[in-house]
Amino acid sequence: MLLMGCGQTSVPDEIADSSEKKESSVEPEKNGEESALQKVTLNEVAHSIFYAPMYVAIEEGYFKDAGIDLDLVTGFGADKVMTAVLSGEADIGFMGPETTVYTANEGSKDPVINFAQLTQRAGNFLVAREEMNDFKWSDLIGEDVLGGRAGGMPEMVFEYILKQNGIEPSEVNIDQSIDFGSTGAAFTGGQGAYTVEFEPGATLLEQEKAGYVVASLGVDSGYVPYTAFSAKQSYMKKHPDVIQAFTNALQQGMEYVNTHTPEEIAASIQPQFSETDTATITTIIRRYQKQDTWKRDLVFSEDSFTLLLDILESAGQLEKRPDYQDVVTTEYAEKALQ
Repeated sequence: MLLMGCGQTSVPDEIADSSEKKESSVEPEKNGEESALQKVTLNEVAHSIFYAPMYVAIEEGYFKDAGIDLDLVTGFGADKVMTAVLSGEADIGFMGPETTVYTANEGSKDPVINFAQLTQRAGNFLVAREEMNDFKWSDLIGEDVLGGRAGGMPEMVFEYILKQNGIEPSEVNIDQSIDFGSTGAAFTGGQGAYTVEFEPGATLLEQEKAGYVVASLGVDSGYVPYTAFSAKQSYMKKHPDVIQAFTNALQQGMEYVNTHTPEEIAASIQPQFSETDTATITTIIRRYQKQDTWKRDLVFSEDSFTLLLDILESAGQLEKRPDYQDVVTTEYAEKALQ
């Protein structure tokens, strides 16, 4: 099963697909062209359909066309991704930008800068045991809910939504003891009246008639910069052309998912998710498209950054609010639109 999400710096927030590396199915051309490509190691927080534009860019050959030989590694947690970036093991990291906020607040001499935002919604859903066409967040008061780990972005977004609806998290019986990726099985086994699930967990529960999606945390939390690409400032200064080429390829992937059908997108990224059938991939992509998960561009706006800080602050995870320009640059994303 393929899982997804993003986590905080201290502990992994997810367990990704069983394969650590996902290679493109696009065969590199021979006759010396391959040697002319710039090798770039990208460490992703998890391997998920949620990140479809990136996999489209891989499978449609956009990175190769941009002169990049991409080595994609799954980090199994935002802390692992950040460690790889800081150590130089990875050139670029893909994770929740809250991790770069934590690193900035620790006073890093070589800050990790976000240069391209991929998703603009949280990717998890609230699943109930019965269909609830008139669901209200107040329905959760006094109920047992299988949530996420304290301090992790999924749980922080969930609690932020509760507070926005006038509900204190303490009014809901949130079970934070279950490992990420095991909540679906626990729910099927009878635990909880509700569960917060990522894809494909939410869709699989619906397919099994074991649960029903009643709310999208992505929609109800607003436009949150849930995942972004980042690199050390020193790497960006040394390789600006690589960062620009990388961003240009990503922008092509963004344009693809915003101009193609779920069926076409599923067919494109199928090689990245060989253990999941095309019909399920299509269903998940349709759900993400419907809630406006993917931006039209990669520009990480200041408004989104402010909302991210509000969520971290609400959860008690923010020591101080770093300046936007200290952890975000829009230079490359804006040029990719030209």
